[in-house]
Amino acid sequence: MVSQSETDLSALHRDDVIWIDLFAPTGEEKHTVESFLDTEIQSRAEAEEIESSSRFRETDSALFANTNFLMPGPDEYTMEAVSFTVVDHTLTTLRDVPLRSFTELQRRMCAMPRLYPNGYWVFINILDQRVDLDADMIELMSKEIAQYSRRINEQEDINEDFLLDINQLQENTMIVRENIVDKQRLITNLTKSDKLPAELEPRFNVLQQDISSLINHTNFSFERLEYLQDTVVGLINLEQNRIMKIFTLVSVLLMPATLIASFYGMNVDLPMSGFHWAWLVIIGIMLLTIMVTFFIFKKKKML
Repeated sequence: MVSQSETDLSALHRDDVIWIDLFAPTGEEKHTVESFLDTEIQSRAEAEEIESSSRFRETDSALFANTNFLMPGPDEYTMEAVSFTVVDHTLTTLRDVPLRSFTELQRRMCAMPRLYPNGYWVFINILDQRVDLDADMIELMSKEIAQYSRRINEQEDINEDFLLDINQLQENTMIVRENIVDKQRLITNLTKSDKLPAELEPRFNVLQQDISSLINHTNFSFERLEYLQDTVVGLINLEQNRIMKIFTLVSVLLMPATLIASFYGMNVDLPMSGFHWAWLVIIGIMLLTIMVTFFIFKKKKML
């Protein structure tokens, strides 16, 4: 049976309930579930604590676990805390945002309920789907990195904005890695618990291996982004040096001509100053000095 009302709990026994999903619950809804489970559900503030003691703990009758779920945005990623409480074999989840992994799992449970005999099976499937979604995000980020690399090879729009885009992708990669490491800590603690059913240990071991491979992948992606970042900085510096070289060359080429023009601009008697055609000779000399200077720089391979 699937119900969306907390009042139905009064007619059920705890052994009949597999999963209670508290989505942005009111205080009354949370209190009703706590009375049904005979234990206190962690608050959002407790779920967001980063200390190991706050991320996982267990008592004689209950198991408490907290982890972050990654929410991709248009520009950057955010993490939302999700709290898990397992009492006997009943799982209770507390969240404030809609999560696709939860929605898909609820649909599967309605279609094939026999595959989820208790809350621990629901718990492992939530984590499994979440890791799959994280893997999809890492794959999308890898494709983005490949696109940036291709743009660099083609020298397409290599500027400061491009460098900022790479930096933002680098930040997202670190957030994804932090999120995956958080899952690794949680699963490591779960495998140490005596409450974990023995038949689920192989599933958790496989999940740990998947997470380890994802961590290696994020490390590689981060190193690749650092390489791209260094490449972009190098290309920007080369372009700036090329521009400065052009300005310096123009200044040096015009320096002798400027000196000649300065002499003939003085209010004193100079050779040919009395002839009306003298300006043509002066322009010719100036052009000649520019050509000679250019030839000298070219011969010394300074251009």
